[in-house]
Amino acid sequence: MGWRTREAYEEEERERLAPWAARAGDSAGRLVPEPEHAYRTAFQRDRDRIVHARAFRRLEFKTQVFVHLENDHYRNRLTHTIEAAQIARTIARALRLNEDLAEAIVLAHDLGHTPFGHAGEAVLAELMEADGGFDHNRQSLRIVDLLENRYPEFAGLNLCEETREGVLKHGATWSHPVPLPPTRAQRSLEAQVADHADEIAYVHHDLDDGLRSGVLSVGPLDELALWKAAVERVAARRAWGEEVVSASVGRAVVIGALGDMLIGDLIRETSRRLEIDPPGSLAALRGRAEPLVGFSPEIDRGKRELKTFLYQNFYHHPRVRRRTRKAEWIVGDLFRTYRDDPSLLPEHVRARFGREGTMRAISDYIAGMTDRFATEEHRRLLDPHAP
Repeated sequence: MGWRTREAYEEEERERLAPWAARAGDSAGRLVPEPEHAYRTAFQRDRDRIVHARAFRRLEFKTQVFVHLENDHYRNRLTHTIEAAQIARTIARALRLNEDLAEAIVLAHDLGHTPFGHAGEAVLAELMEADGGFDHNRQSLRIVDLLENRYPEFAGLNLCEETREGVLKHGATWSHPVPLPPTRAQRSLEAQVADHADEIAYVHHDLDDGLRSGVLSVGPLDELALWKAAVERVAARRAWGEEVVSASVGRAVVIGALGDMLIGDLIRETSRRLEIDPPGSLAALRGRAEPLVGFSPEIDRGKRELKTFLYQNFYHHPRVRRRTRKAEWIVGDLFRTYRDDPSLLPEHVRARFGREGTMRAISDYIAGMTDRFATEEHRRLLDPHAP
Protein backbone atom coordinates (compact mmCIF):
# COMPACT_ATOMS: atom_id res chain seq x y z
CA MET A 1 0.00 0.00 0.00
CA GLY A 2 1.43 3.37 -1.02
CA TRP A 3 -0.19 5.41 1.75
CA ARG A 4 -0.15 5.21 5.54
CA THR A 5 -3.27 4.05 7.28
CA ARG A 6 -4.61 5.10 10.66
CA GLU A 7 -3.63 1.68 11.97
CA ALA A 8 -0.05 2.29 10.86
CA TYR A 9 0.06 5.60 12.74
CA GLU A 10 -1.37 3.95 15.84
CA GLU A 11 1.23 1.18 15.68
CA GLU A 12 3.97 3.76 15.29
CA GLU A 13 2.68 5.53 18.43
CA ARG A 14 2.83 2.30 20.40
CA GLU A 15 6.47 1.80 19.42
CA ARG A 16 7.70 5.40 19.61
CA LEU A 17 5.92 7.05 22.53
CA ALA A 18 6.79 6.72 26.21
CA PRO A 19 4.77 4.15 28.20
CA TRP A 20 2.89 6.95 30.02
CA ALA A 21 1.98 8.89 26.87
CA ALA A 22 -1.60 9.02 25.59
CA ARG A 23 -2.13 6.85 22.53
CA ALA A 24 -4.82 7.61 20.00
CA GLY A 25 -5.55 3.91 19.55
CA ASP A 26 -6.36 3.65 23.27
CA SER A 27 -8.52 6.76 23.49
CA ALA A 28 -11.50 6.66 25.85
CA GLY A 29 -13.57 7.74 22.85
CA ARG A 30 -16.12 10.38 21.97
CA LEU A 31 -19.48 11.30 23.47
CA VAL A 32 -21.13 10.14 20.25
CA PRO A 33 -19.37 7.06 18.79
CA GLU A 34 -18.09 7.52 15.23
CA PRO A 35 -16.40 5.23 12.70
CA GLU A 36 -12.62 5.61 12.71
CA HIS A 37 -10.96 7.53 9.88
CA ALA A 38 -8.99 5.75 7.19
CA TYR A 39 -5.72 7.66 7.58
CA ARG A 40 -6.04 10.03 10.56
CA THR A 41 -5.86 9.10 14.23
CA ALA A 42 -8.51 10.24 16.70
CA PHE A 43 -6.31 13.05 18.04
CA GLN A 44 -5.38 14.21 14.54
CA ARG A 45 -9.08 14.48 13.72
CA ASP A 46 -9.65 16.52 16.89
CA ARG A 47 -6.88 18.92 15.88
CA ASP A 48 -8.33 19.33 12.39
CA ARG A 49 -11.89 19.85 13.63
CA ILE A 50 -10.71 22.62 15.92
CA VAL A 51 -8.80 24.38 13.15
CA HIS A 52 -11.91 24.35 10.93
CA ALA A 53 -14.20 25.66 13.69
CA ARG A 54 -15.69 29.13 13.33
CA ALA A 55 -14.63 29.95 16.89
CA PHE A 56 -11.02 29.26 15.89
CA ARG A 57 -11.18 31.71 12.98
CA ARG A 58 -12.66 34.39 15.22
CA LEU A 59 -9.56 34.31 17.41
CA GLU A 60 -7.80 36.45 14.80
CA PHE A 61 -9.90 39.40 15.87
CA LYS A 62 -9.82 38.88 19.63
CA THR A 63 -7.45 40.75 21.93
CA GLN A 64 -4.34 39.27 23.48
CA VAL A 65 -3.16 42.46 25.21
CA PHE A 66 -3.49 45.14 22.54
CA VAL A 67 -6.70 45.56 20.55
CA HIS A 68 -6.03 44.26 17.05
CA LEU A 69 -6.59 47.63 15.36
CA GLU A 70 -3.64 49.22 17.16
CA ASN A 71 -0.88 47.56 15.14
CA ASP A 72 -0.61 44.80 12.56
CA HIS A 73 2.31 43.18 14.40
CA TYR A 74 0.93 42.78 17.92
CA ARG A 75 -0.24 39.32 18.89
CA ASN A 76 -3.90 38.42 18.91
CA ARG A 77 -5.58 35.31 20.30
CA LEU A 78 -4.98 33.39 17.09
CA THR A 79 -1.27 34.13 16.81
CA HIS A 80 -0.90 33.38 20.54
CA THR A 81 -2.60 30.03 20.00
CA ILE A 82 -0.37 29.16 17.04
CA GLU A 83 2.80 30.04 18.98
CA ALA A 84 1.65 28.02 22.01
CA ALA A 85 0.83 25.02 19.80
CA GLN A 86 4.31 25.11 18.28
CA ILE A 87 5.86 25.15 21.75
CA ALA A 88 3.62 22.28 22.88
CA ARG A 89 4.68 20.15 19.94
CA THR A 90 8.36 20.81 20.66
CA ILE A 91 8.03 19.80 24.32
CA ALA A 92 5.83 16.78 23.62
CA ARG A 93 8.20 15.51 20.93
CA ALA A 94 11.23 15.82 23.21
CA LEU A 95 9.44 13.94 26.03
CA ARG A 96 8.09 11.24 23.69
CA LEU A 97 4.51 12.30 24.35
CA ASN A 98 1.64 12.52 21.88
CA GLU A 99 2.26 15.68 19.85
CA ASP A 100 -1.14 15.55 18.16
CA LEU A 101 -3.02 15.52 21.46
CA ALA A 102 -0.92 18.30 23.00
CA GLU A 103 -1.42 20.42 19.90
CA ALA A 104 -5.18 19.81 19.78
CA ILE A 105 -5.57 20.88 23.42
CA VAL A 106 -3.64 24.11 22.85
CA LEU A 107 -5.53 24.93 19.67
CA ALA A 108 -8.82 24.69 21.59
CA HIS A 109 -7.76 26.23 24.89
CA ASP A 110 -8.70 29.85 24.06
CA LEU A 111 -11.79 29.27 21.91
CA GLY A 112 -13.97 30.52 24.76
CA HIS A 113 -12.23 33.84 25.25
CA THR A 114 -14.47 36.88 25.11
CA PRO A 115 -13.84 39.95 22.99
CA PHE A 116 -11.14 42.15 24.53
CA GLY A 117 -9.47 39.27 26.35
CA HIS A 118 -9.49 39.05 30.13
CA ALA A 119 -11.20 42.42 30.49
CA GLY A 120 -14.29 41.11 28.73
CA GLU A 121 -14.11 37.87 30.69
CA ALA A 122 -14.10 39.72 34.03
CA VAL A 123 -17.24 41.64 33.09
CA LEU A 124 -19.14 38.55 31.98
CA ALA A 125 -18.06 36.68 35.12
CA GLU A 126 -19.50 39.45 37.29
CA LEU A 127 -22.74 39.76 35.30
CA MET A 128 -23.24 35.98 35.25
CA GLU A 129 -22.42 35.42 38.92
CA ALA A 130 -26.04 34.63 39.84
CA ASP A 131 -26.55 32.46 36.74
CA GLY A 132 -23.73 29.95 36.93
CA GLY A 133 -20.72 32.19 36.36
CA PHE A 134 -18.36 32.50 33.41
CA ASP A 135 -14.75 31.62 32.67
CA HIS A 136 -13.03 31.07 29.35
CA ASN A 137 -12.01 27.44 30.05
CA ARG A 138 -15.62 26.54 30.71
CA GLN A 139 -16.66 28.47 27.61
CA SER A 140 -14.07 26.68 25.47
CA LEU A 141 -15.60 23.35 26.50
CA ARG A 142 -19.13 24.67 25.77
CA ILE A 143 -17.96 25.60 22.29
CA VAL A 144 -16.45 22.22 21.44
CA ASP A 145 -19.30 20.29 23.13
CA LEU A 146 -22.31 22.35 22.13
CA LEU A 147 -22.02 25.67 20.32
CA GLU A 148 -20.11 24.78 17.15
CA ASN A 149 -22.62 23.62 14.56
CA ARG A 150 -20.94 21.71 11.73
CA TYR A 151 -22.21 18.15 11.86
CA PRO A 152 -25.71 16.67 11.47
CA GLU A 153 -25.10 13.77 13.87
CA PHE A 154 -24.15 15.78 16.98
CA ALA A 155 -23.79 19.23 18.49
CA GLY A 156 -20.31 20.67 18.88
CA LEU A 157 -17.18 18.94 17.58
CA ASN A 158 -17.55 15.61 19.42
CA LEU A 159 -13.90 15.59 20.50
CA CYS A 160 -12.15 12.76 22.30
CA GLU A 161 -12.31 12.59 26.08
CA GLU A 162 -8.56 13.24 26.34
CA THR A 163 -8.80 16.49 24.36
CA ARG A 164 -11.85 17.64 26.32
CA GLU A 165 -10.06 16.90 29.60
CA GLY A 166 -7.17 19.13 28.51
CA VAL A 167 -9.52 21.96 27.54
CA LEU A 168 -11.43 21.78 30.84
CA LYS A 169 -8.23 21.97 32.91
CA HIS A 170 -9.26 21.93 36.56
CA GLY A 171 -12.57 20.09 36.60
CA ALA A 172 -15.93 21.71 37.28
CA THR A 173 -18.82 21.92 39.70
CA TRP A 174 -21.18 23.67 37.27
CA SER A 175 -23.82 22.19 35.02
CA HIS A 176 -22.89 21.26 31.46
CA PRO A 177 -25.11 20.10 28.60
CA VAL A 178 -23.25 16.78 28.21
CA PRO A 179 -21.26 14.56 30.62
CA LEU A 180 -18.00 16.21 31.69
CA PRO A 181 -14.65 14.43 31.37
CA PRO A 182 -13.87 12.55 34.59
CA THR A 183 -11.77 14.37 37.19
CA ARG A 184 -8.62 12.42 38.03
CA ALA A 185 -5.75 12.95 40.43
CA GLN A 186 -3.49 13.86 37.51
CA ARG A 187 -4.30 14.89 33.97
CA SER A 188 -2.40 13.47 31.02
CA LEU A 189 1.13 14.76 30.53
CA GLU A 190 -0.01 16.14 27.17
CA ALA A 191 -2.59 18.30 28.96
CA GLN A 192 0.05 19.49 31.43
CA VAL A 193 2.42 20.30 28.57
CA ALA A 194 -0.34 22.29 26.88
CA ASP A 195 -0.82 24.42 30.02
CA HIS A 196 2.88 25.22 30.28
CA ALA A 197 3.18 25.91 26.55
CA ASP A 198 0.38 28.46 26.89
CA GLU A 199 2.22 30.16 29.76
CA ILE A 200 5.59 30.16 28.00
CA ALA A 201 4.03 31.59 24.85
CA TYR A 202 2.33 34.53 26.51
CA VAL A 203 5.30 35.43 28.72
CA HIS A 204 7.53 35.32 25.64
CA HIS A 205 5.36 37.28 23.23
CA ASP A 206 3.93 39.74 25.75
CA LEU A 207 7.49 40.80 26.52
CA ASP A 208 8.07 41.25 22.80
CA ASP A 209 4.88 43.26 22.26
CA GLY A 210 5.46 45.31 25.39
CA LEU A 211 8.94 46.32 24.26
CA ARG A 212 7.87 46.86 20.66
CA SER A 213 5.06 49.16 21.77
CA GLY A 214 7.25 51.21 24.08
CA VAL A 215 5.10 50.40 27.08
CA LEU A 216 8.06 48.42 28.48
CA SER A 217 11.73 49.36 28.36
CA VAL A 218 14.80 47.17 28.65
CA GLY A 219 16.30 48.97 31.66
CA PRO A 220 13.98 47.52 34.36
CA LEU A 221 14.20 44.07 32.75
CA ASP A 222 17.94 44.03 33.40
CA GLU A 223 17.11 43.57 37.10
CA LEU A 224 15.23 40.30 36.48
CA ALA A 225 17.08 37.00 36.84
CA LEU A 226 15.71 35.29 33.71
CA TRP A 227 16.25 38.31 31.50
CA LYS A 228 19.83 38.72 32.74
CA ALA A 229 20.49 35.03 32.12
CA ALA A 230 19.13 35.31 28.58
CA VAL A 231 21.32 38.36 27.88
CA GLU A 232 24.36 36.49 29.19
CA ARG A 233 23.54 33.44 27.08
CA VAL A 234 23.31 35.56 23.93
CA ALA A 235 26.54 37.41 24.77
CA ALA A 236 28.39 34.13 25.28
CA ARG A 237 27.16 32.79 21.96
CA ARG A 238 27.59 35.83 19.74
CA ALA A 239 30.11 38.57 19.15
CA TRP A 240 27.95 41.22 17.55
CA GLY A 241 29.02 44.81 17.52
CA GLU A 242 26.57 47.65 17.95
CA GLU A 243 27.03 48.61 14.32
CA VAL A 244 26.00 45.11 13.16
CA VAL A 245 22.78 44.47 15.11
CA SER A 246 19.88 46.88 15.46
CA ALA A 247 18.21 47.29 18.84
CA SER A 248 15.10 45.50 17.62
CA VAL A 249 17.07 42.49 16.34
CA GLY A 250 19.15 42.30 19.51
CA ARG A 251 16.00 42.43 21.61
CA ALA A 252 14.38 39.68 19.54
CA VAL A 253 17.42 37.43 20.00
CA VAL A 254 17.35 37.88 23.78
CA ILE A 255 13.61 37.17 23.94
CA GLY A 256 14.17 34.08 21.79
CA ALA A 257 16.92 32.91 24.14
CA LEU A 258 14.61 33.41 27.12
CA GLY A 259 11.92 31.28 25.50
CA ASP A 260 14.47 28.60 24.69
CA MET A 261 15.63 28.60 28.33
CA LEU A 262 12.07 28.06 29.58
CA ILE A 263 11.32 25.29 27.10
CA GLY A 264 14.65 23.54 27.66
CA ASP A 265 14.34 23.66 31.43
CA LEU A 266 10.79 22.30 31.34
CA ILE A 267 11.93 19.36 29.19
CA ARG A 268 14.95 18.59 31.37
CA GLU A 269 13.13 18.92 34.71
CA THR A 270 10.14 16.88 33.59
CA SER A 271 12.45 14.19 32.21
CA ARG A 272 14.33 14.13 35.53
CA ARG A 273 11.09 13.64 37.49
CA LEU A 274 10.00 10.83 35.20
CA GLU A 275 13.36 9.08 35.49
CA ILE A 276 13.30 9.15 39.32
CA ASP A 277 10.02 7.25 39.56
CA PRO A 278 8.65 6.38 36.13
CA PRO A 279 4.96 5.46 35.93
CA GLY A 280 4.49 2.23 34.04
CA SER A 281 1.51 3.46 32.06
CA LEU A 282 -0.91 6.32 31.55
CA ALA A 283 -3.29 4.65 34.02
CA ALA A 284 -0.54 4.54 36.66
CA LEU A 285 0.35 8.18 36.01
CA ARG A 286 -3.29 9.20 36.56
CA GLY A 287 -3.03 8.22 40.21
CA ARG A 288 0.00 10.36 41.01
CA ALA A 289 -0.72 13.16 43.47
CA GLU A 290 1.63 15.83 42.08
CA PRO A 291 1.93 17.06 38.46
CA LEU A 292 5.01 15.70 36.74
CA VAL A 293 5.45 18.45 34.14
CA GLY A 294 7.19 21.49 35.57
CA PHE A 295 10.20 23.78 35.81
CA SER A 296 13.24 23.50 38.04
CA PRO A 297 12.97 25.61 41.23
CA GLU A 298 15.42 28.24 39.97
CA ILE A 299 13.72 28.75 36.62
CA ASP A 300 10.28 28.63 38.21
CA ARG A 301 11.27 31.50 40.54
CA GLY A 302 12.59 33.48 37.60
CA LYS A 303 9.42 32.83 35.59
CA ARG A 304 7.22 33.97 38.48
CA GLU A 305 9.32 37.12 38.87
CA LEU A 306 8.92 37.84 35.17
CA LYS A 307 5.14 37.30 35.27
CA THR A 308 4.85 39.64 38.27
CA PHE A 309 6.80 42.24 36.33
CA LEU A 310 4.44 41.92 33.37
CA TYR A 311 1.34 42.24 35.55
CA GLN A 312 2.65 45.32 37.30
CA ASN A 313 4.25 47.11 34.37
CA PHE A 314 2.44 45.91 31.25
CA TYR A 315 -1.05 44.55 31.86
CA HIS A 316 -1.85 47.40 34.28
CA HIS A 317 -0.05 50.15 32.39
CA PRO A 318 -2.26 53.24 31.86
CA ARG A 319 -2.22 52.76 28.08
CA VAL A 320 -3.45 49.17 28.42
CA ARG A 321 -5.90 50.08 31.20
CA ARG A 322 -7.52 52.73 29.00
CA ARG A 323 -8.35 50.00 26.49
CA THR A 324 -9.47 47.73 29.30
CA ARG A 325 -11.96 50.26 30.61
CA LYS A 326 -13.43 50.71 27.12
CA ALA A 327 -13.74 46.93 26.78
CA GLU A 328 -15.52 46.64 30.13
CA TRP A 329 -17.91 49.39 29.10
CA ILE A 330 -18.74 47.78 25.73
CA VAL A 331 -19.24 44.23 27.05
CA GLY A 332 -21.25 45.38 30.06
CA ASP A 333 -23.49 47.65 28.01
CA LEU A 334 -24.18 44.91 25.47
CA PHE A 335 -25.13 42.38 28.14
CA ARG A 336 -27.47 44.73 29.97
CA THR A 337 -29.05 45.92 26.72
CA TYR A 338 -29.80 42.37 25.54
CA ARG A 339 -30.98 41.34 29.00
CA ASP A 340 -33.40 44.25 29.20
CA ASP A 341 -34.66 43.85 25.63
CA PRO A 342 -34.05 40.32 24.27
CA SER A 343 -35.87 41.23 21.04
CA LEU A 344 -32.62 42.93 19.99
CA LEU A 345 -30.90 39.56 19.82
CA PRO A 346 -30.80 37.43 16.66
CA GLU A 347 -33.51 34.81 16.38
CA HIS A 348 -31.05 31.90 16.67
CA VAL A 349 -29.95 33.21 20.09
CA ARG A 350 -33.51 33.68 21.36
CA ALA A 351 -34.33 30.16 20.18
CA ARG A 352 -31.90 28.82 22.79
CA PHE A 353 -33.56 30.56 25.77
CA GLY A 354 -35.68 27.53 26.64
CA ARG A 355 -32.78 25.06 26.52
CA GLU A 356 -29.94 27.13 27.96
CA GLY A 357 -31.66 29.91 29.87
CA THR A 358 -31.82 33.54 28.80
CA MET A 359 -28.69 34.70 30.63
CA ARG A 360 -26.53 31.80 29.41
CA ALA A 361 -27.65 32.28 25.82
CA ILE A 362 -26.80 35.99 26.03
CA SER A 363 -23.44 35.18 27.61
CA ASP A 364 -22.66 32.64 24.85
CA TYR A 365 -23.53 35.19 22.18
CA ILE A 366 -21.37 37.98 23.61
CA ALA A 367 -18.45 35.65 24.39
CA GLY A 368 -18.38 34.57 20.75
CA MET A 369 -18.07 38.13 19.43
CA THR A 370 -14.83 39.50 18.03
CA ASP A 371 -13.54 42.86 19.22
CA ARG A 372 -14.68 44.63 16.11
CA PHE A 373 -18.13 43.02 16.02
CA ALA A 374 -18.73 43.91 19.68
CA THR A 375 -17.61 47.49 19.03
CA GLU A 376 -19.85 47.82 15.99
CA GLU A 377 -22.82 46.23 17.75
CA HIS A 378 -22.38 48.62 20.66
CA ARG A 379 -22.32 51.56 18.27
CA ARG A 380 -25.37 50.30 16.37
CA LEU A 381 -27.46 49.73 19.50
CA LEU A 382 -26.36 52.57 21.76
CA ASP A 383 -24.94 55.41 19.68
CA PRO A 384 -27.80 57.87 19.06
CA HIS A 385 -26.04 59.09 15.94
CA ALA A 386 -25.63 55.63 14.37
CA PRO A 387 -27.84 54.94 11.31
